[in-house]
Amino acid sequence: MLGRMYDGEVCSAARTLEIVGERWSLLIVRNAMFAGMTRFTEFQRSLGIAPNILTKRLAEFVEAGIFEQRSGTGSGHPEYLLTAKGLDLKPVILALTDWGDRWAAPDGPPVTYRHTGCGGRVDVRLECSDCDASPDLAAVTAELAPWAYEMKYGTPASLQ
Repeated sequence: MLGRMYDGEVCSAARTLEIVGERWSLLIVRNAMFAGMTRFTEFQRSLGIAPNILTKRLAEFVEAGIFEQRSGTGSGHPEYLLTAKGLDLKPVILALTDWGDRWAAPDGPPVTYRHTGCGGRVDVRLECSDCDASPDLAAVTAELAPWAYEMKYGTPASLQ
């Protein structure tokens, strides 16, 4: 979707950026998630995005399974509804917002995400799946899966 494939990258983050890394993409998803927007005109009006760009993004999202396009009720204009795959981007939006609140919001956080069940503030947290600890960011590392190592670098010399 960005017009650049990350063929040399064995990385889910790079593959995700190929789908949602364009400037408007996560803003469209955000507005669908948190403002309940489903119609082309709502996205266009709220974001000020050019119609040709919005048409392309929505078509790509439908193709990628992020949105499902349905016939609109009443007006006949199509509606774009987030799928389960699209809704799974919610933690991404929350994480980007947390970062922006800390580093790019000089007047303070403009939005607070709340749990509808109790009204509490929702935060994104790192948690270890083995010990349930919330590790310091410096203690989080990346480890290539054996198949990913082979794909990127070939068979390790120790296995030849």
